[in-house]
Amino acid sequence: MKTNILSIMDTENETENIIDLGISLKQAIRRGKMLNYLPHKTLAMLFERASTRTRVSFEVGMTLLGGHALFLNKEDIKIGERESVEDIALVLSRYVDVIMYRALKKEDLHELARHATVPVINGLDVDEHPCQILADLMTIKEHKETLQGLEFVFVGDGNDNLTHSYMLGCTMVGMNVTVISHKNHWPSERFVKKANEIAKKQKVTITITDDLAAVQGADVVATDTWISLWYEKQRAQIMADLKGYTVTKDVMSKAKKDAIFMHCMPIYYGEEVVKEVAHGPQSVIIDEAENRMWAQMALLIKVLRPDVSPKMIT
Repeated sequence: MKTNILSIMDTENETENIIDLGISLKQAIRRGKMLNYLPHKTLAMLFERASTRTRVSFEVGMTLLGGHALFLNKEDIKIGERESVEDIALVLSRYVDVIMYRALKKEDLHELARHATVPVINGLDVDEHPCQILADLMTIKEHKETLQGLEFVFVGDGNDNLTHSYMLGCTMVGMNVTVISHKNHWPSERFVKKANEIAKKQKVTITITDDLAAVQGADVVATDTWISLWYEKQRAQIMADLKGYTVTKDVMSKAKKDAIFMHCMPIYYGEEVVKEVAHGPQSVIIDEAENRMWAQMALLIKVLRPDVSPKMIT
């Protein structure tokens, strides 16, 4: 039975296992161990928007596992234009073992997953970014040694694919989540509702506020680009709304002294965060970027070789 990862919710029962697998892979390869877990396996990477970290991390990760990655951009494939989503899904499934799709339209992502006979992984869509959240949770666990009971605070555009995935993913692993944003940019209600359901089950909390004082006591402070691809035409209004929500040294001073700062990159310095914070002593953004590869390698193993465990690697 194939396993699609379209939402971080699709890893709900395996999230920490995937994180631990990623940590084990990282440690083993740094010790010089060869991890040929996906020999002769091929990953098709479909990109309808530009990427640096996602492409490189998946491609290098697949190589380290003994497999091969194939890159296709929007012009190469023209999903839904030159050929139907269904036909592309069915044909690619005969060539490759797994598909990663960064889609402009989430409807196309879900249709491709519905028709493909191999696993499909969401490389980012308008609503969610599951691969990034796995990398971020892995990074937090490396720096804090645990995830349970931590205070996670997001500052910036709350109605964002990353914020939605943070609310779901962080509560799933037992973290309290606070989103600080202008009221016009609070998270989508359906994600708030789902996150609250998970939070209740995990005995943690979800807080949505416009008050920067809520950074107080944070173990992790995160932000993201204010203007995503889907909202470029609204740039002027978004910039006006979010003025004052830049993560500065003063904002970070409200968090715990050992709090870490996260940003998935690319960064627009002076907008969502100042450079002094992004490259300051509390920042883990480069670890976070590196961990995209390890977390995604773990995810690829999980969907293609579910028999592999962290213990087998260490």
